[in-house]
Amino acid sequence: MATLNDVARIARTLPEVAERERRGARTWTVRDKTFAWERPFSKADVKRFGDAPIPDGPILAVRVANLVEKEATLAAGLAGFFTIPHFDGFAGLLIQLRRAATSELRDALIDAWAACAPPVLVATYGGVSPRRRRSAPP
Repeated sequence: MATLNDVARIARTLPEVAERERRGARTWTVRDKTFAWERPFSKADVKRFGDAPIPDGPILAVRVANLVEKEATLAAGLAGFFTIPHFDGFAGLLIQLRRAATSELRDALIDAWAACAPPVLVATYGGVSPRRRRSAPP
């Protein structure tokens, strides 16, 4: 079970990351580009769940490189990883932290950081996750 403090701890290991607060929620940026943020559900989000159970606990939104990576990550069936209609067409996904494995969270944060960081910064970082290495173009 991961927490927002785990997110902060992992994010701080990445180059040039800043933690900020925006609208009362924690966000993580690299060179002023947001790659992960706490994402509470709006009233409209809750309404769209209808009779389906609403994921509880802290929810984290993370960027992904593109929609193909988003679909591949969701297809992998990782516990706690999901999307909502508000994210349709957006290169990002959601993570229910209480269900996510810390190792999968770490990979998702590294991938999100790499999707937003300048390529030269990514090239100098040796900790790019296995998913990122597999999905990187030749």
